[in-house]
Amino acid sequence: MIIAKVLIAFIAILHIYFLILEMFLWDKPMGMKAFGNNSEKAALTKVLAQNQGLYNGFLAAGLIWSLFAAMPFAIQLANFFLGCVLVAGLYGAMTASKKILYIQALPALVTLMVVNFI
Repeated sequence: MIIAKVLIAFIAILHIYFLILEMFLWDKPMGMKAFGNNSEKAALTKVLAQNQGLYNGFLAAGLIWSLFAAMPFAIQLANFFLGCVLVAGLYGAMTASKKILYIQALPALVTLMVVNFI
């Protein structure tokens, strides 16, 4: 279960990073570079990105919760929030960028497998 917890923590940290990029750095050089935006597009989409960042924060919070919850509730929480990350990653890969498949969906899938089969 230690490997599963490390992977869950990694994905939570990744989503905290997404929160920071989307909520606070969207229209800054680092955020624009990460998402391939220019200043015009970043200005037009900033509020949407902040909302998106907030949702990533909720995913991170749920994953962190799963790290501290008692068994078997911890596994149920991990499954739910990792499933949400997986679905969001698949949808993002289909609609926004294929790289989301590798950055978000694949790590969630691998972690789901580790949580449930190891």
